[in-house]
Amino acid sequence: MSSVLEITNLCKKYPSFELKDVSFTMNEGSIMGFIGRNGAGKTTTIKSILNFVHPSSGSIKFFGKEMSENEDEIKQLTGYAPGGINYYPMKTLKKITKITKSFYPEWNDELYRKYMTAFKLDENKKPKELSEGMKVKYNLVLALSHGAKLLILDEPTSGLDPVSRDELLTIFEKLRDKGTSILFSTHITSDLEKCADSITYIKQGQIVDSAEKEDFIRNQGGGTLEEIMVHLEKEEINI
Repeated sequence: MSSVLEITNLCKKYPSFELKDVSFTMNEGSIMGFIGRNGAGKTTTIKSILNFVHPSSGSIKFFGKEMSENEDEIKQLTGYAPGGINYYPMKTLKKITKITKSFYPEWNDELYRKYMTAFKLDENKKPKELSEGMKVKYNLVLALSHGAKLLILDEPTSGLDPVSRDELLTIFEKLRDKGTSILFSTHITSDLEKCADSITYIKQGQIVDSAEKEDFIRNQGGGTLEEIMVHLEKEEINI
């Protein structure tokens, strides 16, 4: 099985926080859950691998190609959606789509229509008229319409009600079954119990473990992912 993402010794230094030699590999056609408590470094890692912030050091490969040398090509094949994204609230989805598609030579209008219909999205609506779950679906439509083979989603289910979360997880599973790879960060471990193939755990800027889900659970002594996370994050409090 080939890899879609290889991170080796990624470092990013800030005055009060540091990513330290972050390394993991993600396989093609899989769902990887990227977990850790808030502030552990999930978003910093994602922004670094996408070159939204410049890493201090390390190697980043997408589809076997170095990000530093093939950024334009890689970003055509990669879809990114941050949590809590807010588009222009007064513009319709139709207008936002028109602007977005101009950046992607491989944009496919047929796919766009297919997914807009499948996700029951009305392009005449404005972002302010959409629920948080519908906003996530619209992000997915934009990514899938330019042929993204890898989706990188930062906290996509955060703030959603249980029914909307379950619906999105089902969508993720169906996309994976069609060959799309998905990396999504979350602190909601129950989401990963349902759909993740592998788990990468980060704590205080360092990778604790990265493995297939069953191997990860075994490596950490068994139990649910929530129990493992509580155990790994447990710290003595002196008051």
